[in-house]
Amino acid sequence: MTVKNIADKAVDFIKHETVLSVAVALAVLSAFFVRPDRGYMDYIDMRTLSLLFCLMAVTAGLKEAGALDFLALKMLERVRGIKSLLFILVMLCFFSGMIITNDVALIAFIPFSFTVLNMLGHRERNRLLVPLTAAQTVAANLGSMLTPIGNPQNLYLQGVSGLGVGEFVTLMLPYCVVSFLMLSAWVLLRKESGGIELDLSDSIQISSKKKICIYIIAFCVCLMTVAKIIDYRISFLIVAVIIFLTDKRIFGWIDYTLLATFAAFFIFIGNMGRLPAFGSFIEGVISGRECLTGVLSSQIISNVPAALLLSGFTDSYKPLIIGVNLGGLGTLIASMASLISFKLITRRNKFIRGMYLLYFTAINILFLVVLSVTYYILSFVLPYGA
Repeated sequence: MTVKNIADKAVDFIKHETVLSVAVALAVLSAFFVRPDRGYMDYIDMRTLSLLFCLMAVTAGLKEAGALDFLALKMLERVRGIKSLLFILVMLCFFSGMIITNDVALIAFIPFSFTVLNMLGHRERNRLLVPLTAAQTVAANLGSMLTPIGNPQNLYLQGVSGLGVGEFVTLMLPYCVVSFLMLSAWVLLRKESGGIELDLSDSIQISSKKKICIYIIAFCVCLMTVAKIIDYRISFLIVAVIIFLTDKRIFGWIDYTLLATFAAFFIFIGNMGRLPAFGSFIEGVISGRECLTGVLSSQIISNVPAALLLSGFTDSYKPLIIGVNLGGLGTLIASMASLISFKLITRRNKFIRGMYLLYFTAINILFLVVLSVTYYILSFVLPYGA
């Protein structure tokens, strides 16, 4: 292999895994300031990495077994109009994001929605493709903020903050309620009419009901670990054995780059925390402005890296949790899950890239403004800084 080939592969890797590449570069750079020692072992949050691994494995298994498609089919059986169709497709992403993460919700239900739209005819499909996909992306990002397992940063922040599952859900519930009402209004205020008939029976295949039951049991083990009923090492062993005995292919479908990204950021943050000047600077920037800092930094570096970075320099976790979750709205890179939808829709029709970005940005800014105002209203009566 020539030097040029190696360089081309490296460039391709950086393009496809930009966040991981930046995280590794920062970790390596920080090692020049804090030489590797035994303290590095304390940087890595093994509970978070273990839970992420287990949740990705279980949701991959449920998707492969057809459980998510079956759920969507059942919900669409009685659809007779465009508005009810849009409502169900959007809310599938909203509510499933709370359980299977925003990434998986979009990977599962956006292609499914493309199939449904194809049944409506060329004109209706082209008219609804952009607004529906953008609304589903917003819905997945907003629904996922309710629970610790909804997205990676929540899983990590719930662990380091010490918040119970109930406390976490209560913290984010007002924003999810406002989001649900806004998404409902988006559907209800659209001028849609006419009846439709859908037959999706041929597009849905359930590989094994037995597998679905097994994966649900594994998912319950994950939930008990999040609730701190089962130790993460025990749940990792249980889930790994279940996957090994049920379907070994799932080990190859896990997003190991996400796990590596977390590990690299842990090293960078740990090293930076040992540099008094840097730590004092970040603490000065974030202190008393955790929510705002979380929102703004997410627009530039995405909300997962923002959560990992900022959490090392504040003890006010509640406003930070709200900030990085609301910060998933806004720019296309504010939530890495949003890139999934963008890739899926532009792969389907590259000529609507500009139209999609315009609509996506507009609806994201609208939701971000309303939810930010909601935060500042609630902050007068709720002890977010506690």
